[in-house]
Amino acid sequence: MRKPGIKSTREIELKKILVIALVFITATATAAEIDKRQILPLSELQRNHVLTEMRALLAGTQNILDALYKEDMAAVADHARSLGMGMAHKGEDHLKAVLPKEFMQLGMSVHKAFDQIAVDAESLKDPKHTLQQLSESLKKCGACHDNYQIRITEQPAALGMNPSLHHPHH
Repeated sequence: MRKPGIKSTREIELKKILVIALVFITATATAAEIDKRQILPLSELQRNHVLTEMRALLAGTQNILDALYKEDMAAVADHARSLGMGMAHKGEDHLKAVLPKEFMQLGMSVHKAFDQIAVDAESLKDPKHTLQQLSESLKKCGACHDNYQIRITEQPAALGMNPSLHHPHH
């Protein structure tokens, strides 16, 4: 007779098989899902520009969080301002011709939000308010990643692009 709470080898093996089957089914279902995000066909240089900007936004957000932790609202404002509209105008013109209007509007709204974070950090000096603003900005980042994917095209000239304009200026 088994002691209460002790499982038989057969029960343990059946549970292992069930777990393996569930993992397999989940992996298969995930692999079978079709990526329905809108494709952004970019040259490699355009892709690098977009990804460089995304990495700068991510690093800047980390710097803002670090400054918030230290309750240094002047540093929060400086970091946020560096991610604002001034950053957006460092090479976006060559992307307007190939990126959807909605993508550009979403990106510009993120830059405007960082400008507002900078203004509010200086005037209100309220870390909770800044955290709320940062949370709203990050939702826009998530929306972008949920809706778009980048695919590299072979010929940027086919997009009407001047290859000399593809270099990021960040």
